[in-house]
Amino acid sequence: MKKIGITGGIGSGKTTVCRIFETLGIPIYYADERAKWLMNHDKKLVAAIKELFGSDAYTVEGELNRKYLAQLAFNDRSLLQHLNAIVHPAVFEDGERWFQQQSHAPYALKEAALIYESGGYTQLDGVIVVTAPEPLRIQRVVARDNSTEEEVAARINQQMPEAEKVARADYLIYNDGEHPLIPQVMAIHQRLSASL
Repeated sequence: MKKIGITGGIGSGKTTVCRIFETLGIPIYYADERAKWLMNHDKKLVAAIKELFGSDAYTVEGELNRKYLAQLAFNDRSLLQHLNAIVHPAVFEDGERWFQQQSHAPYALKEAALIYESGGYTQLDGVIVVTAPEPLRIQRVVARDNSTEEEVAARINQQMPEAEKVARADYLIYNDGEHPLIPQVMAIHQRLSASL
């Protein structure tokens, strides 16, 4: 079974594309969702986050204080790197266990915003990059998250440049409102299923 990554900048439409793959019966590991779960439930990871950010990193109910963490991490590159250095290995191990359970499928997808930044792509058989023009991405995230354009632009600036992701992609999906998504997904699905 092939292990394929799927990534793209914030607002590129990774989740929409993943939903199409899911209708084809392809299992998908949502790394960012899983990371949130692990940051709340993996005792070792919780302890490491508290050590790095202090007890305010979690609410009195024991839930991750995401707003507090984001505020600190996105304004301090060093803190963000430290956070990634403890979260990414935990998510990687969790993802590997998940992949081992997907042997029934011709391939499985790992959806992650930071596939290249985390080095996770080195453990995959290929990467699909979903791309869209930056103004459209900003517009989507503002509408989705109730964020300001400035907040979204700051998050985009924390990520690898879109052009670099596109240049490194094994497969590209244009989610710009002009190229229909389903034919692009079907073409990649057929290639990945046929090359077994």
